[in-house]
Amino acid sequence: MEDVLTVYQAPVDDRRPVVCVDESSKQLVAETRIPQPPAPGQPLRYDYEYRRHGVCHLFMLTAPKRGWRTVKVTARRTKLDFAAVLRDLTDVHFPQAETVVLVCDNLNTHHPSVLYEAFPPAEARRIAARLEWHYTPKHGSWLNIAELEFAALAAQCLDRRIASEAELRAEIEAWVRDRNALGTPVRWLFTTEDARTKLLHLYPTFE
Repeated sequence: MEDVLTVYQAPVDDRRPVVCVDESSKQLVAETRIPQPPAPGQPLRYDYEYRRHGVCHLFMLTAPKRGWRTVKVTARRTKLDFAAVLRDLTDVHFPQAETVVLVCDNLNTHHPSVLYEAFPPAEARRIAARLEWHYTPKHGSWLNIAELEFAALAAQCLDRRIASEAELRAEIEAWVRDRNALGTPVRWLFTTEDARTKLLHLYPTFE
C-alpha cells in the first residue's frame, strides 16, 4: 500500500509517467422489442426481455495526474491481449518516456512474463525494460485509480443496453475523446501519512 501511495505522491515527470491499468467486462445485450420513445411525463421505456450477444473485455489505462485515459476493447482477456496493451502503452501512448510507472492489481496475467509469451525475446525485453511495476495489495484494489475511471465509464457510458462490439467501441471511443478533452486530472488525497493514522490497525504493533 505504501509503495503505491508513494508513487501517487511523486511529482509529474514526463520521463516517468504514472499509468494505472485495470480490467473489466461488458455484456452485450440487444433489445427484443423497439423501446417506446419518451413522451411528456413519460421516460423512455424498455421491454424487460433482452437477447444476450456475448461479452467484451475492457482494458482501462489512465494517467491520473495528466487527465488522460484510454480503453481497449477486446473479445477475450488473455495474456496475449494484456501483452498487446502493454506494447501500445510504451510504443503508442508514451513513446518518448524513459520508463512508464505502472500501477495494477495482482491478477495472474499482470506480470512481465506475459510479454515473453506474446513476443520474441528481444522485443519482450525491450518493452519490459521500459516498465516499472507497482502492485496494489490483495483486497486493496481501491488503491488503483483506474477503478475510478471505470466507475465514471460505467455511469456515463455503459449504464444501458449495448448490442454489438462495434457499437460498444464507438460509444467508448466517444466517451474517451470527450473526457480527455476536458483534461481533468485525478486529485488523489490519501497519503502515506493518512494510511499510518487511519489504517493503523493494519500495521504490526511494537512494544
